[in-house]
Amino acid sequence: MSDDDTSPDRGTDIDEQTERARTDGGTGVALDPWGSATVADYRDLFEEFGIEEFEEIIDEVPNPHYLMRRGVIFGHRDYGAVARALANDEPAAALSGFMPTGDPHIGHKLVFDELIYHQQQGADTYGLIADLEAHSARGMTWEEIDKHARDYLLSLLALGFDPEEGELYRQSTNRRLQDLAFELGSNARFAEFQSIYGFDGSTSVSHMQSVVTQMADILYPQLDEPKPTVIPVGPDQDPHVRFARDIAVKTRYFKVTEAFASPEFDAAERVLVRRAYDERDEWADDPEQPRCEDAAAYLHAAEVDEEFRAARSHAVEKLENAGMEPLRPRTRFLDRNADEQAFEALIEAVPGEKRVFDAHIDSFELDRGEAEELAREVEVDNGGFGFYTPSSIYHRFMTGLTGGKMSSSIEASHISLLDDPEEGYDKVKSATTGGRETAEKQRELGGKADECPVYELYAYLLANDDDGLAEEVYEECVGGERLCGGCKEQAATLMQEFLKEHQEQREEAKELLSELDIDLDVDASRRGVPGDEDE
Repeated sequence: MSDDDTSPDRGTDIDEQTERARTDGGTGVALDPWGSATVADYRDLFEEFGIEEFEEIIDEVPNPHYLMRRGVIFGHRDYGAVARALANDEPAAALSGFMPTGDPHIGHKLVFDELIYHQQQGADTYGLIADLEAHSARGMTWEEIDKHARDYLLSLLALGFDPEEGELYRQSTNRRLQDLAFELGSNARFAEFQSIYGFDGSTSVSHMQSVVTQMADILYPQLDEPKPTVIPVGPDQDPHVRFARDIAVKTRYFKVTEAFASPEFDAAERVLVRRAYDERDEWADDPEQPRCEDAAAYLHAAEVDEEFRAARSHAVEKLENAGMEPLRPRTRFLDRNADEQAFEALIEAVPGEKRVFDAHIDSFELDRGEAEELAREVEVDNGGFGFYTPSSIYHRFMTGLTGGKMSSSIEASHISLLDDPEEGYDKVKSATTGGRETAEKQRELGGKADECPVYELYAYLLANDDDGLAEEVYEECVGGERLCGGCKEQAATLMQEFLKEHQEQREEAKELLSELDIDLDVDASRRGVPGDEDE
């Protein structure tokens, strides 16, 4: 969940999806929060890991950021819940973290900008320093972490993060976070760490503990009030998001589902039973009171797609066992973790016609959305968390200026936010481009803007909110009107100006940072040489 040197179906099942999340699923894509793999084809993520295309939801987003408009933010999980909350001035939150292992660079600026955007749209916004992760997973000393943490926070503040309207913290000094991590740890199993992250007997306990802490980070914005929450990250951090979504579901007191009779149907079975109910005029002797056994006969003979054939046999069996019971839609509250007091409170709270069983309650008057909110309200009133399943948005990795992946360990591939403006100018001037071999071929065939690190600088940073400039650079490049020399000169000048202004703003932010209640000098007792933590 924390950015390092890379720039719902509610309640996704770990058992069903986490193993394929670690492997390539036949596409060559692997998501590793601590590795250095690039994502060769972002579209593979939609199929392999269930990430949804952002362009399909952008019309629901109020005042979309230029990173959204230009497709830099390319995917999401359940972001609609956050977008709707922001559009309706309802509570929402955004959180992301930064692992302080080196200087902040222009890849990190993507996440800084995404946090600031959500803060400006009215979300409660959190920026955290993932120092426990840096110490346990990267072997950083506390002294090194202190230095880099200060640099990350100064850049975040300089770019416009308002600490009075948001919260900044370090994992190691936030006691509420650590208490939450302890509670969440009871819902995490070592088999899941193995499946999701490939942990084994050589993995240090502190590394595993840092992962649970990151789960707590992701859910931390909901401690005082459950609300839709978005985690802006690169796709390599998706394993953390999925694990947190699963843990959030496991903590809930009640599960709310659609039901039609006493049997419990899974998601695929419900699709078929809903179809049978909607088409009851075709098969029911009395459409006002259709019977389960008649629905079973209808489904048994119905044409269904191959993907639903296994579900049909199970649905038919359950309906046959229900016999003459009426088939009637209702909303079901399933008891997952509630104690007797909370379950009794829910019984009292469900209005109108209802049926109460040992481990569930059927409501015939509440729709799914109303039931979800009622379940959450009762849970919170009875000591539960009531977490919304966290959402996420995913941005593309920036290409290194020398080609390949942008990395802090390759000096020429990235531009640090601390680079001298002249050095930033020189790096851009020396960058690889998507140009042709000669000026003549460039004019004839056009440049390859989609493969050009310099064009990315315009789209991701230098054009800022000016879509017109980004479009002009692109069209002139692919149309053969723009040559690489002049394009790099313009980009280098803009980069120089950006770095100069940013570093002036960092100087101004130093006083503000000194006034914040965040410890930037970890106690000497914590300093020391790291042990044999995993890389």
